[in-house]
Amino acid sequence: MEPSRQMERGVSSTGSASTRKALTIGAVAKILAREFDEVSISKIRYLEDQKLLSPRRTPGGYRLYSQADVERLRAILRMQRDEFLPLRVIRQELAAGGERDAGGRSSSSRRAVRVEPGRGTRLTLADLAEQTSLPEELATELEDHGILRPKRIDGIKLYDENDVEIAKACVELSRFGVHGRNLRVFRSSADRESQLIEQLLGPALNSSNPSRRREAIDNLESLATVCSSLKQLLLVRDLRRLTGED
Repeated sequence: MEPSRQMERGVSSTGSASTRKALTIGAVAKILAREFDEVSISKIRYLEDQKLLSPRRTPGGYRLYSQADVERLRAILRMQRDEFLPLRVIRQELAAGGERDAGGRSSSSRRAVRVEPGRGTRLTLADLAEQTSLPEELATELEDHGILRPKRIDGIKLYDENDVEIAKACVELSRFGVHGRNLRVFRSSADRESQLIEQLLGPALNSSNPSRRREAIDNLESLATVCSSLKQLLLVRDLRRLTGED
């Protein structure tokens, strides 16, 4: 039997008992695919990049997942699918031990104004302000400049988990005198990155082939992560030059 097949079956002729129980990322994806249609190797890697999983590595760099890792991943995928929780909230739930109420919902989901399938939680401006300390006047300015883009449902402006993180960042920047109009540079930069990714993946995302479209969605997450990392690295380089450390 080939070594890679041995690892996928979680069997090693010379390894310890813990090694024999370990699974490769491909084997984990196959196991969880029985319950989660959307799971893929790329998605599992993405969750690891988001610090939600920490599989151990072999000296050769291969990921090995324990049964505890698999159950943790199963819990993450269920919270995404059944409760539409954002990763930030899932991370908090896992850190807190996933406390549940009498209805079986997570403690964080009890604050949700409404949940839309595939869209996550939606919050009112009052809830957004409470969570982020966002002043109403700053919220209005951010919306005017396209930084915040709430969705109107039944005539009410509602914000998602991404808006929460954006609002937190903007509130922090406002402490340094940065106003909504100054943040248009970030909006323009994000638009250009989005257009680039759309050029690369647009045809596949619009494909009628389910497999091709699913692969494109996985690649979309990976590309977004790479773009974010590259932008951070370029910023760090420029800041070093400003301080004379370059």
